[in-house]
Amino acid sequence: MTTQLLTTKQAARHLGVSASFLEKDRWRGARIPFIRISKRSIRYRQSDLDNYIVSQIKYSTSEYDE
Repeated sequence: MTTQLLTTKQAARHLGVSASFLEKDRWRGARIPFIRISKRSIRYRQSDLDNYIVSQIKYSTSEYDE
C-alpha cells in the first residue's frame, strides 16, 4: 500500500481551506498531523487529512470547540 503525500497547497485544496490555515495550524500545535521531510519541506498524508475531516463531524453547534 502506498501512502499519498500531499504538499501544503494540495492538502489545503483537499480540505477546502487556505494554505495559510495549515501553516498557522502547524505553528499553533498541529491538530492536523504533518510530516517534515526537511527544514523547508512539509507533507501531509491524505489518510490523516481524511481522518481529520471525519473527526470534525458535529451534530450540534453546541459541540463546537475552538
